[in-house]
Amino acid sequence: MSSKIVLADGEEYFVRPQMITDFKRINTDKTKSFLDKVSNEIYKLITDNLQLITKSRPKVSKNSAGYYIWNVISEPREEIIPSEVEGFKKRVEGYFDLNKLFVGSQGTLGIVTEITFRLVPIPENTRLAVIFLDDLNKISNLVNEILKYKPESLEAYDDKTLKIAMKFFTSFLKGKGIWGSLKFAWSFWPDLFLLIRYGFPKLVLLTELSGDEKEIKIKYNNLAKYLKSLNINSRLSTSKYDTEKYWEIRHESFNLLRKHVKGKKTAPFIDDVIVRPEFLPEFLPELEEILSKYPELEHTIAGHPGDGNFHIIPLVDISDPRLKKDVLEVSEKVYDLVLKYGGSITAEHNDGIIRTPYLEKMYGPKMIEIFKKIKNIFDPQNIFNPGKKVGGTREDIAKYL
Repeated sequence: MSSKIVLADGEEYFVRPQMITDFKRINTDKTKSFLDKVSNEIYKLITDNLQLITKSRPKVSKNSAGYYIWNVISEPREEIIPSEVEGFKKRVEGYFDLNKLFVGSQGTLGIVTEITFRLVPIPENTRLAVIFLDDLNKISNLVNEILKYKPESLEAYDDKTLKIAMKFFTSFLKGKGIWGSLKFAWSFWPDLFLLIRYGFPKLVLLTELSGDEKEIKIKYNNLAKYLKSLNINSRLSTSKYDTEKYWEIRHESFNLLRKHVKGKKTAPFIDDVIVRPEFLPEFLPELEEILSKYPELEHTIAGHPGDGNFHIIPLVDISDPRLKKDVLEVSEKVYDLVLKYGGSITAEHNDGIIRTPYLEKMYGPKMIEIFKKIKNIFDPQNIFNPGKKVGGTREDIAKYL
């Protein structure tokens, strides 16, 4: 990956990965650009504090909290180089790549004007294995079993989301026409049958399996045998249309709640927590216990159980005098719970005003000082999106709510 970025000196620079040997050679030259100066200081900051930085890395698969400095310098490695006789190992120097630091920095280090990146192909044929989970204690082993089949995605939503979809079902029919509405409604009969027979699940898991039809059926049949052994109900979507209806529920149910509940607005202040999947049986009930003590915060939970990342977006009455107190209290309690299980306060959505003040809770004061130094190296005048990543306070949260 490469990028073009305007830095604090007002110049646009081309930023790309550099081999460590090349990087060290360039930084011994007498004439240095602002980018070279920044690169040299960041390299020194990371290498001088490598033990602390390594120790502070959250042990989860996704993390957007703070500046992501762990991959800026990659370790040297050995690669097998093919030859006519036999492969031989060659030591490859590590890379220094500031792009890794710019990703997720929320515009606090410079202005990105161009990005070149790689894409991955979208599979031509997929089906959803829809799994109705009624016992959260089964989720860790279930996720591990599902991942054996290399799903394209693994999503989940809770019973509240499903109830919302049913309550406001007619809203899904808008714009579909008579035939489309009938077809959409009819497609839910298998799900309705399962709900009538077994009741509402705690979570609905959407497991996207890819391949040709035969391959998908083999994957699902093997998975279904495992599910049956645990008394977990499931079904395989029968068509592309049948598949898309579940994504529509997943993506639109919260919008429906927002539209139909008058006088309330979204307040995504704890919307992106992550813990390792093996902790979900304990974490999710404890999370729900915290939120249940604040009935004025209506909420649904959805997310990505494959990596333990869940999104909680409450609906709130902005005029409620309890709101500022609730937001600060709930944030403290939820983030304490996340850190109890070694997670991150934001997996995907980043810090902004609402999470920056809690970074010290997550990383400790020494890492916060490193983040401040990174900001100062790139932006000594504090002109790029100030108050995010460093310098934000709880008072800012209350002020801008």
